[in-house]
Amino acid sequence: MKKHTTKNEKETLALAKILLNDFNDNNVFALTGNLGSGKTTFTKGLGKSLKIKENILSPTFNIMRVYNIPINKKNKYKYLCHIDAYRLQSFDDLKDLGINNYFKSPETLTIIEWADKIKGFLPKNTVFIDFKIGKKETERIIYTTVPKTQSDS
Repeated sequence: MKKHTTKNEKETLALAKILLNDFNDNNVFALTGNLGSGKTTFTKGLGKSLKIKENILSPTFNIMRVYNIPINKKNKYKYLCHIDAYRLQSFDDLKDLGINNYFKSPETLTIIEWADKIKGFLPKNTVFIDFKIGKKETERIIYTTVPKTQSDS
């Protein structure tokens, strides 16, 4: 487990780009943390790093949003699948949306907010990222857990 501290939203956005590079071989990021702890901000940072032009919004009410990623030689992904598991009753809700196809696709980066609700169904190479609110209002403590199949970054 590695600890990162960001002092503000701008640093959280920048950390997303760093972690995207650090975990380049992983297609699923499982985000956990309380409301307002930075999960969606982090996802916006990933979208910005991937040059997505659309505004990344939390998919709380639709459960899942898929964004096209512009073709770029530096990037292997074509899609960003953003899931909010907060309202899920069971993993079957995601299976009905075809989540396993996204998990298996090397061209898709899947980000799951509230991933602790479906932890037992996530691929074994999932990167877990836990968000905590720091001592100051804008400070975030972010912990990354590296999959057992990889060495520490």
